[in-house]
Amino acid sequence: MRHSQAEVIKRTIREYKQLDKLIAKLTASEWRRPLLRSETKDPWTIKDAVAHVTHWKANTARVIRKQPVPKEERGLGIDDGNHLIYMRWRKRPAKEVLAWHRQVQADLLKALKEAPAAWFSGREHGSEWPFDLDGHSAYHRVKEKRDP
Repeated sequence: MRHSQAEVIKRTIREYKQLDKLIAKLTASEWRRPLLRSETKDPWTIKDAVAHVTHWKANTARVIRKQPVPKEERGLGIDDGNHLIYMRWRKRPAKEVLAWHRQVQADLLKALKEAPAAWFSGREHGSEWPFDLDGHSAYHRVKEKRDP
């Protein structure tokens, strides 16, 4: 399947709005709520899941711009990468994670708008591509909402 810039941007905005609406009204205790099924061995909270999703969205903006992988992330597998994200953000306040989530969205939209058409349609991709822009967020948003 080939994608268009407009379609990817539309999906990205739609999922961002759903997630932002949900997390904007969280109380301090809700941000600290532990997840029942963490992605790693680390004891994730809602805040950690939002930082995780935001990191991978920022990573996609980096990929679009053909920027290098940061040194501390080079060669890491998914679990080690997710642990690094957790360690970076676990002691930061929820309001900082929320602000970063919003900053990354603005930066990501800029990267998407500046990306060449070939980035979107130059080759075949699965229907959920680029997953980190909407599917990943939706997965966590829906999964965590189901957990008590």
